[in-house]
Amino acid sequence: MEDTAKYLIHADFVVDGVVERSDVVGAAFGQTEGLLGDDLAIPDLQDSAKLGRIDVSVESEGGQSFGHITIASSLDQVETATLAAALEAVERIGPCRADVEVERIEDVRAAKRREVVDRAKELLANAFDEGAIDSDDILEEVRESVRVEDVTEYAGYPAGPNVASSDAVVVVEGRADVVTLLGYGIKNAVAVEGTNVPAEVAALTREKTATAFLDGDRGGDMILRELQQTGDLDFVARAPENESVEDLSRSAVDTALRGKTPASAAQQLGRSEAAGDDASETATAATDGSATPAPDSTSDSGATPPAEPGTDAATPTEATSAPEPGGRQADESATGDDTPGDSDDIADGDGAGETVPEQQGVEAPKALGDHVHEVVGGGTVRLLDDDLSVVRESPADRAFAALEDADVTPTAVVVDGMVTQRLLDLAAQRGVASLVGTATGQFVKQPVGTRVHTADDF
Repeated sequence: MEDTAKYLIHADFVVDGVVERSDVVGAAFGQTEGLLGDDLAIPDLQDSAKLGRIDVSVESEGGQSFGHITIASSLDQVETATLAAALEAVERIGPCRADVEVERIEDVRAAKRREVVDRAKELLANAFDEGAIDSDDILEEVRESVRVEDVTEYAGYPAGPNVASSDAVVVVEGRADVVTLLGYGIKNAVAVEGTNVPAEVAALTREKTATAFLDGDRGGDMILRELQQTGDLDFVARAPENESVEDLSRSAVDTALRGKTPASAAQQLGRSEAAGDDASETATAATDGSATPAPDSTSDSGATPPAEPGTDAATPTEATSAPEPGGRQADESATGDDTPGDSDDIADGDGAGETVPEQQGVEAPKALGDHVHEVVGGGTVRLLDDDLSVVRESPADRAFAALEDADVTPTAVVVDGMVTQRLLDLAAQRGVASLVGTATGQFVKQPVGTRVHTADDF
């Protein structure tokens, strides 16, 4: 009834004696019966759902009872007011004298209107806190949603929607790069998701015109070298030094792609560097004394056989023909292009005694594997720079602190101990390319920019 009531009659009563709730209800029924006629009889009105139940609250104190009466009404204003006035005709409740007074008639709809107004004020204050939205923000939000929706997969790796159907493909590092290029209208990009190039992406570069568009950091260098070895690139484009493709503006992306270079030039550069490494290895071998003349080089040149130990076989001319620094003469002798006189210089006992100490003074550069073999079992950690020179060496149990406090970011870290998640996270944060330990723990996450190796790999 309260849900459909339009008015609530509120009346207070005072009784000279102790009464109960049932006494109050009985007095309301009995003393108003026939007072207003059959149309306004309380029982009939309740049966027709025009009047609600009579709610009574009563308390007794000091030999008196007092309380409150509430009746819900769906009658009109006139009928409700008449019925409320009839309640005041009640003079006795139970055996005691009583006084009933109507306090007020509440308009339920007005109360609901007040609730609606209060709630509207609350919504007006809190529901519109986002403020006005700029048109550019709306357009950018729509564009961003389109970009994300356009990201598909190729062989399980993030890619643009046109990778499979296009004749050309752009190979990038990660999903963020694909999203960035999609925003600039480039829909044929595919990501390798790390420095390990997937076999599916490598095969794709052999089927289509492939352009590698990589970050301008060491990670981009590593991906490029692996793509050159496992795939078939046609062009190479790079972001500016120390910048990522995902952070480039549209104009910077256009500039980088317009300035792409043929992959053959990058491959030629790689071969030149490899040749330089071979030459360095040859010089190292000669310095160590491992490259010696062929057994028959002296007989072919007609030179005299080596002198017996203890004899002074070196002539003044031979003494002045000491090898140049860097072992160039040793390289010439190792290749067999030396002159007979040079062969004699190296073959003679005294000549060898003069040149070997000078050649041994040149320290050969160490490879990463050399550092690994020296560190494992030594209880230390080594931080190496780009030339694989030792930047810092500390006890292995202080590997984290040594890397954290290093002034220069190392290229590689070799530790005589387990590679933990904590050490790996710090290495990735510092930009370390390679992290080598005796063993690896269970990684919850493995950053793509840092490669983890064990000593067994070397």
